[in-house]
Amino acid sequence: MKRISLMNQIFIAFGLAVLFGVIFGPSMTIVEPLGDLFLRLIQFVIAPLVLASLIVGVTSLGSGKQMLRLGGKTVAFFLLTSFVAVGIGLSMGYLYQPGTNVEIAEPTTEEAEEEVDELDESIVDILINIVPENPFAGLAQTEMLQIIFFALALGVGILLVGEKAEPVKKFFDGLAEVMFKVTSGIMMVAPLGVFGILAPVVGEYGLEVLLPLIMVIVAVATGCLLHIFAVYASIVKLLGKISPIKFLKGMSPAFLFAFSSASSAATLPLSMKNAQENVGVSKSTSSFVLPFGATINMDGTALYNGVAVVFIAQFYSESLSALDIVTVMLVATLAAIGTAGVPGAGLIMLTITLAAVGLPLEGIALVAAIDRILDMMRTATNILGDSACAVYIDRSEHKDKAFQDEAA
Repeated sequence: MKRISLMNQIFIAFGLAVLFGVIFGPSMTIVEPLGDLFLRLIQFVIAPLVLASLIVGVTSLGSGKQMLRLGGKTVAFFLLTSFVAVGIGLSMGYLYQPGTNVEIAEPTTEEAEEEVDELDESIVDILINIVPENPFAGLAQTEMLQIIFFALALGVGILLVGEKAEPVKKFFDGLAEVMFKVTSGIMMVAPLGVFGILAPVVGEYGLEVLLPLIMVIVAVATGCLLHIFAVYASIVKLLGKISPIKFLKGMSPAFLFAFSSASSAATLPLSMKNAQENVGVSKSTSSFVLPFGATINMDGTALYNGVAVVFIAQFYSESLSALDIVTVMLVATLAAIGTAGVPGAGLIMLTITLAAVGLPLEGIALVAAIDRILDMMRTATNILGDSACAVYIDRSEHKDKAFQDEAA
């Protein structure tokens, strides 16, 4: 009997979760421990996997010059696609007019403060905190930016030391292989995890919550689909030289898991596995680009910011000038780059964008009720953006003769 593929297993679990959530409603919280356990297993492998794979990715480049080139192209790609995503989000906001004729009680300042009480750091503090005081504490607390900084520092150090550091390089090579094998084992129970994560969410959010804000959901969903099928599909076709169908099919297990978990970080192991095995991205490229992208590339969040700003402006009957729109595009792009890949962070970062154009911060309470649903959409978009970047970078590096000569 032919074994059902992981993609189909996850798809079946996804469908069952929606069906059971609709039928049984809030009582589906009974299966929540399945999702919690699976997320703990994923969190268990994230720190060592990212550390080892990113070090392997850096050391496989062969020189600091290549790392700077690869890093520069990666960051430029993320900034450009995030900027485009904000523009699409703003367009969807004006197309669907989600904030007009909406009957919702105007939120109070206290409600808004409850939503932003986690935002107690300035941008400068966030940037400073990228450098860990204790790298092992960063690993223990799964601080992704600190782990990436530590891995980059170790990788560059190994390159500079050269032959004497070969045992250290081999250690991390072995650790990366071990963590990939452990991850493969964990992925065998991914369908149960998806069911345990998604069914309670579907059961919790009924039509009473969704109907008043249905146009916000439609605007974000349309924008995400447009970004995926117009921007990412064009990139992998024209720059990556692979079929968009192959790309989307190969990344679909990671896409479905990202949609269910609403966490780019939790999806990272599956994204790396799909990119290498299904799409054909080299290990060196995926090990460098995908951990980096899971932390700083948030196209879906940028798009959501565009829709949310227009929605809130319309709700409060505020008009956005041309300068305001440019400001939103710039600030939302940078805010998205700084958003951590954890559930709910996009709602917090929205406050930065609202403050930049003088819109009431109380407006974030309007979308708080549906933020989990929106988070699922933007996270799924984010991981496809990371993967599209990996396809482009891999193609651009391996067709470059100079790169091949240096690697040899």
